[in-house]
Parts: sequence; structure tokens; C-alpha cells
Amino acid sequence: MKSAFWALPLSVLVVTLLTPLVRVFAFRIGAVARPGGRHVHQRAIPRLGGIGIALAFFAPLAILGSISPSIKEALGQDGMRLFGLVVGGLLMCALGIADDTKGIRAIYKLFAQIAVALFAYKCGFNIGGFHVPFMGDMVLGALDLPLTVLWIIGVVNAINLIDGLDGLAAGVVLFAAGTNLYMSYSGGSVFVALLSASTAGAAFGFLFYNFNPARIFMGDSGSYFLGFVLAVTAIASQKASTAVSLLVPMIALGVPIFDTLFAMVRRILERRSVFSPDRGHIHHRLLDMGITHRRAVLIIYGLCVACTIAAVGITFNRSWEVGAAMACALAVLVGLVRFVGSFEAFLIQSRQKARLRARDSEFLRHALPRLPQRGAEAHSEAELFEALSAFAAEADLRFFDIIARNLENSDPVIEPARLPKVDAPAFRWSKDGVDPSTMRDLVTARFPVGRDASARATVKFGWDAEYGDVNPQSEIILQVATDIVEQNLVRLRSPLAPIQSEEPSSVPARNTRPSQPALARRTG
Repeated sequence: MKSAFWALPLSVLVVTLLTPLVRVFAFRIGAVARPGGRHVHQRAIPRLGGIGIALAFFAPLAILGSISPSIKEALGQDGMRLFGLVVGGLLMCALGIADDTKGIRAIYKLFAQIAVALFAYKCGFNIGGFHVPFMGDMVLGALDLPLTVLWIIGVVNAINLIDGLDGLAAGVVLFAAGTNLYMSYSGGSVFVALLSASTAGAAFGFLFYNFNPARIFMGDSGSYFLGFVLAVTAIASQKASTAVSLLVPMIALGVPIFDTLFAMVRRILERRSVFSPDRGHIHHRLLDMGITHRRAVLIIYGLCVACTIAAVGITFNRSWEVGAAMACALAVLVGLVRFVGSFEAFLIQSRQKARLRARDSEFLRHALPRLPQRGAEAHSEAELFEALSAFAAEADLRFFDIIARNLENSDPVIEPARLPKVDAPAFRWSKDGVDPSTMRDLVTARFPVGRDASARATVKFGWDAEYGDVNPQSEIILQVATDIVEQNLVRLRSPLAPIQSEEPSSVPARNTRPSQPALARRTG
């Protein structure tokens, strides 16, 4: 058992030596996190730290497995689960690398995570059942597979979402891995001890470069990998000691799990996608309260320590200790909600004032005055869209789409052959020509061109929002820009112009005057 603990200093050494090399590599390929939007850093920082973390995790397994008979025997006994851990971890890390470098849509990432979780289940990482304090053992039966997949995906994304401040995710993983390490020692599992020691060492060594001020981020490659390793190690730890419930790793990971659940509920209540980014996480709230970056991280570390103590208390499996531990965990949860929630009114008021001069609103406000003149000078639909492109570039938007819709030929002026396909992009502009589906952390807003019932097109804008959502000032400015586009589409008799009623249009056609009979009918 003691030989497994050598994995900790070995992984610390490997990640310490490899991270500077990974940092140089990330800069060379352009895998950097740019400041702006909901990000709190002020300079470009590389974000492929997960490569060094993964290599530092696997290095002790290979080294100790080749020189220690007890380690080699333990790995051989759990060969199938070791195979699932290695392949699943590498797949998660590769998914994160692809997202860090190219960008992947959230739904595709979710499907990939489900596939890896199913693979891990097939390799023997299944929950099966768990021990409920005061109630006894519970067998899941048919719920084994969905709950195992949900657990793995949940932990992976919880670590990913908590990775918002320098050193935060690595510190949270360190405390959770330490809990698993204690559980493996008390349960006598060499396999779990080896995995936990390697995880703790990789996280601790990475903190040398990631603690505030960070020189490198772990990125999705690191958070996905560490989340997967923690999830499957917790399942393996549960198998190692039947007296220990899955409640132990749940409480050890209490802060990121609670934060993820709060984020999902918040986004559902706000009628937004659960995949949409925002600045409502606990670390963002602490910063908005005026707490410094480093102190916010230390506060969350303190919450993790409380959760770790509560998780360790449950492992004693005695009634009063389990009750005290659960009470401690509940106190952390209630304190978390009350501490952050008690400042809710103050935060809302301060954010509303700050958003009046938010970066995205200021760019839009300065770019808008030139759009009407440019639109009026356009002699064709293409020139009008070029004018809107110039506005988008000056406003620092990331992309906009003109999307055709509701294209019944109710206007006899427009020939059927000129009508675009329904819901087809009639025009697309993006910053630097990048595919919008690969852009990260954007907020989007759609506006119909004309009244919704008569609109033949919508305009979809995407940009980096400082507060992670569409603030009212930006929404109003973009609606005005859409109205300007509408007026000029009507003037140019574009097939994308809204369906005109029989009443005279309030926007006359360019260089035309009503005929004399029409004038007489109007005034007579």
C-alpha cells in the first residue's frame, strides 16, 4: 500500500517539468484564452495545461507498475477497469484539446461525454448500489447504467464549470482526490490509492503555474480529464469498501456539484439553454462582491475543506459521526446559498449600473450612428449587407446571420424565382471568417425584420458579452440596427423585406413619388 503513495511526488515532478513545455506549445498553436466577455483575466493565457496533467497522472502508473510487484499485481487484478480509465481519460482529454483549439458545439461535447461514460461502464465502472446512512444498502437494478453515466457526466461538467478562477479547479480536485486517497487507505485498495495519489500530485504540481496570477490554464482538456478520473475513482473507491456510500465523494465534491445544480436551475428559470455561459457562478458572485481574485479562491478552498471533513466523517460509519458530517455538509450548502444570496439585491443594483456602460454596449453605441447613412447609400441588397458588416466589425460583434423565413409569395412585386429558401442563411458575416459554431462563450440574439407575423427574415447577432447575457442596452441598439436594415430592404424591394400590407408604406421607395391619381385619391 505504501508504495502507491510514491505516485504523489512522482506526478508532482512530472507535471512541474512538463507544464512549461506545454505552455510554449500552446502559444505556438494559438490555443490561448483571450481576455474579455465573462473571463476575468487581463492578458492572453495558454489553456492546454490538461496535456501536462494527463501525462503526470499516467507516468506514476507506468513507472511504479514496472518496478513495484504490489503495484503491478494491483493493476493486473483491475486490468479491465485500468483499460477503461486509460482509454476513457485519453478520450476526454482529446475532446478537451479539440475544444480548446478549435471549439466544439455544446451538444456534440455532451454526446461525446455520454459515449465515453458508456465505455467506462462497459469496462466495469458501474455504481450498482450504494449505502444510505440510517437506511442500509440500496440496489439500483435497472437504474445502474443511467445513474453511472449521469454521475460521470455530472462530475466532468462540475469540474469544468468551477474552472473560472486561477487555481480554483485544481484546488477543488486536490481536496476531492485527497478524500479518495484517505478512503483507499482505510479500505486497503492499492488500485484506488494509486489513482488518487496520482490525481492529487498532478493537481498540486499544476498549481505552481496555475495559482493566481496564472501562467497557464488547464482548459477543457484538463477539467474533462480530471473530472473523469475523479468520477471513476469514486466508483472504484465505493467498490473497495462496501461500508462507504457514494455519498462520500458527492460531499467531497459538494462545492462544484452545488454550483452546477444552481447554474442549471438559474438558466432554466431565466428560460435560457442550460449550456449557455453566464457570470452567475459562485466565484463570479464573490468577485462581484468586491472580494479579490485570490481571496475568492481561498474562500472556496475553505468550503472544500469543510466538505472534505464532512465526507471523511461519513467513512467512520457510526451514527453520530454520520449525522454530524451530514449536518456539516448541509451547513456548507445553506451558508453558500445565504452568503451569496444575501447580497443578491446589492449585486443586481450594481450590475444594472455597470451594464449601462458595459463594453459591448459601448461598442454598439459608437458604431450605430454611421449605419443609417451607409444603409441609405446602398443601391443593392449586397451593398446593404456590406454596410451591416461594417457596423458589425466596428461594434466588435463576432458574427451575424440574415436568415430567410416565412417566404410565402404574398407580394406580387417579387418573382417566385427570387425568393430564397425557407430558414436558409441569405447572408453570413463572421469576424476573421471563423465558423460561428466553433466560437466560444458567445451570447446571441435574434430580431425579426419587420413585425413578427409579416417578417420574411430574421437577423441573428452573436458577440462577447461582459456579463454573460444580453443586457437591455445592447438589445435596444441591435433592434434599432435591425429596423434600419428593414427600412432599406423595403426601399430596395428585396425579397427579404417584410410582407407589405395594402396600406401605403411608411418608408417610400427610393427616388419615387406617388402618382397624381394616387395623390388625388389620398387627398380627395
